[in-house]
Amino acid sequence: MTKAVVIDAAGNTVSAVKGPTGAEHRHLANEVMARALEAAGLKLEEVGRIVATGYGRFNVPFADEHITELSCHARGVYQLFPDARTVVDIGGQDAKCLKVREGRLVDFAMNDKCAAGTGRFLELTAQSLGIGLDDLAALSLKSSRPVEISNMCTIFAQQEVVLRLSQGEKIEDIIAGLHRALAERVAALVRRLGIEPEVVLTGGVAKNAGMVQAMKEALGCALLVPEEPLLTGALGAALLAGERAQRLLAQGKPLEKKARRLEKATFYTGS
Repeated sequence: MTKAVVIDAAGNTVSAVKGPTGAEHRHLANEVMARALEAAGLKLEEVGRIVATGYGRFNVPFADEHITELSCHARGVYQLFPDARTVVDIGGQDAKCLKVREGRLVDFAMNDKCAAGTGRFLELTAQSLGIGLDDLAALSLKSSRPVEISNMCTIFAQQEVVLRLSQGEKIEDIIAGLHRALAERVAALVRRLGIEPEVVLTGGVAKNAGMVQAMKEALGCALLVPEEPLLTGALGAALLAGERAQRLLAQGKPLEKKARRLEKATFYTGS
């Protein structure tokens, strides 16, 4: 997903939008930004500073600055939960654990090498079951006996799901087993850093109530979940942009801005 958050000088959110990234849309951050500006009633030149973050941050040619998603997540979570110490973020591309202090990143651990332990794992296995991603939570919460899923490799897990179905296992028990397997994988990542409350769960997977429950059980602690867990990083980017703009103004320095044109990115680089 590509997200955009616009805040005012006081740090209040005035608009927040998200849209699918996809293969072609990785070049179209301008479209999401245009929607955010329209919702805020602003023109692009009226924005004081723009920070881009995430894997696609270098595909935002109108950004003034690029900041890693780790720093942005830390700042965004601090805005929502000032006492947060541990952040668990499970997105479509990776899973990460952050240790934070007052909005600053202290340490982190990350899985970005394979789909196991990410939202993509659930998406692909949902396809194997022939159900929609949005249906996973309701079905898993009906389970009374989660099935053990021994394979965490996404491909082999799909094969195991098919096998379990042929053995007569209930679909809700299979889904609950998938949630439990994913939660245990991510929990192992979190334990490497140490679990320190308050613990916040973010990312698209946090919208899945069944997965939230599985993570609570795997970590053995309460979890805080933002109202919109997909927007934490974008919110942090906006807050950092605002803070840097205010710092420059306080120093009597001009707000140097990149060329402001809402156009399709014609490049892609992760460097």
